[in-house]
Amino acid sequence: MSKASTNTNMPHLSKGISKANPVVTDKLDSIDMEAPEFKDFAKSMVDYIADYLENIRDRRVLPEVKPGYLQPLIPDAAPEKPEDWQDVMKDIERVIMPGVTHWHSPKFHAYFPTANSYPAIVADMLSGAIACIGFTWIASPACTELEVVMLDWLGKMIDLPSEFLACSGGKGGGVIQGTASESTLVALLGAKAKKLQEVKAKHPEWDDHTIIGKLVGYASAQSHSSVERAGLLGGIKLRSVPADENNRLRGDALEKAIEEDLADGLIPFYAVVTLGTTNSCAFDRLDECGPVANKHNVWLHVDAAYAGSAFICPEYRHHMKGMEKADSFNFNPHKWMLVNFDCSAMWLKDPSWVVNAFNVDPLYLKHDMQGSAPDYRHWQIPLGRRFRALKLWFVLRLYGVENLQAHIRRHCGFAKQFGDLCVQDKRFELAAEVNMGLVCFRLKGTNERNEALLKRINGRGNIHMVPAKIRDVYFLRMAVCSRFTQSEDMEYSWKEVSAAADELELSEAADKK
Repeated sequence: MSKASTNTNMPHLSKGISKANPVVTDKLDSIDMEAPEFKDFAKSMVDYIADYLENIRDRRVLPEVKPGYLQPLIPDAAPEKPEDWQDVMKDIERVIMPGVTHWHSPKFHAYFPTANSYPAIVADMLSGAIACIGFTWIASPACTELEVVMLDWLGKMIDLPSEFLACSGGKGGGVIQGTASESTLVALLGAKAKKLQEVKAKHPEWDDHTIIGKLVGYASAQSHSSVERAGLLGGIKLRSVPADENNRLRGDALEKAIEEDLADGLIPFYAVVTLGTTNSCAFDRLDECGPVANKHNVWLHVDAAYAGSAFICPEYRHHMKGMEKADSFNFNPHKWMLVNFDCSAMWLKDPSWVVNAFNVDPLYLKHDMQGSAPDYRHWQIPLGRRFRALKLWFVLRLYGVENLQAHIRRHCGFAKQFGDLCVQDKRFELAAEVNMGLVCFRLKGTNERNEALLKRINGRGNIHMVPAKIRDVYFLRMAVCSRFTQSEDMEYSWKEVSAAADELELSEAADKK
C-alpha cells in the first residue's frame, strides 16, 4: 500500500469521519472504568453491603410501594454520557431499597430461606471477574473440574450413595443447576428419553407420538407446583397421587396409581418423591416408593430442595432411607446452606440418558478432550453457565462442615421455640408437625379468620409470612430464614402474631355489637 493511501490527513478520509462514522480507538480511555476507580467503587459497595446486612433487622421487612413505583424515580432513557459511580451509590437507597423485600431479615418468614453469606458474595465477585461461560470443559477447565469435585464433596457430606458420585469411578456424577425446578424438568426429560428407547425396542412399529401419548408420571398431591410445570413443559401427563394423613406419599398409593394406569394401557415412566414439601415440610416415604418405582422400571427423582441441606446433620439422614433406589436427587444449597442463589445441586446415577437427550454437538463446540471430562451443556436446559462452583468451594472451606451443621441445628431449634410459643397460646393450634425450620400454625376457627389474621400480620409490616392450604384447611407458615436470626427474634415474631390476633378479636367483637 502506498504512503498516500495511509495518510489520515487526506481530505477524502477526514470527510468520512462524522457522527455516522465515529472514531474507533484501541483503548476506551475516556469511557472505561479503570482499576483505581473500580477499587474505590468496589470498596464503597462492600462497605454498603456489610452495613446493609448487619443492620437489616432495622428495616421494614415488606415494602409499602405500589406497582409502578420505580419508573418515575429514574429517567425514561439511558444517559448519553457516563455518570459518576458515587451518584449510582446514592440512588441505591433512593430508588432500589424502597422496593426491596428484605429476605435476609430475621423478620422474614415467608416461603423458605434463600441463602446468603459473605464468602459466597466474595466468590460471586470472582466469578463475575473471570466471567467465563463454562458450557464445555475447554471453555474453562477449572469451571468444570471444580464443579465435579464440589458435587462429590457435597455428596459425601450428606452420605449420598457412592453410585451418584463421580469419584466412585462409575457412571454417576453431579451438576449445579439453576433451580430445583430445572432439576425436576431435566430428570423428567432424561426419564422420557430412556422410556422412549425401551418401548421402541419392544414395539418398533410405534412412533414417538404414540409412545409419548401413553407416558404418565407421578407425584404427591403435596409436591411443589414446579413438578406439575415440568410435566407441562415436557408434554407429559403427570398424575397427582393422594398423600396420607401426615401429608406423605406412601408406597401403596404409588403402587395403586401405577397399576391402574397399566391396566388402562398407559406407560408409567417417572415419579417424584419429595423430602420436605413446601406446604408443610412433610417427607414422602422414599423407602416405600423406591422399591415400587424400581419394580415398574419407573425413573425415581428425589426432590429435597429445602430440607436436603439438613442431611449434612446425621440425625436427619433417616429421611434419606431408600436413596439407593433413586435415579436422580436434588437439593438447593442456595436455600439453607449459606450459598447464594443460584446453586441447585443435582446428582444422576446414569447421566448418559440426560446427556444423550440434550446432545446437540455443532462443530464450533467440539474440542479434543471430549469424553475425558463432562461438558455440562449436555446436563442442563441452557447452553451457557456461570462459574457457580466457586461459591460452594468458598463456603465449604470458610465455614467448614461443623459450622454449617450448627447453622442448620440453630434454625431447627428456633422453629421448635416458635412452635412452643404457639401451643402455649390456647387460641392457636399447630396445623402440622414442626419439621426442620418450618412451623405451620393457625388460629382456631374458620379459614376466613386465619386469612384475616395473616392480612393483619403482613399489614403491620414488622414480619412477613405466607399461607398454605391442605385439604381445604388454611394455615400460616413461619419459616426461619435468616442467618442473623436469634432467639429474641422468635419472641418478637410471636408477639407480632399475638398482637395481630388481639386486633382481630377486637374487630370481631365490635362487629357483633
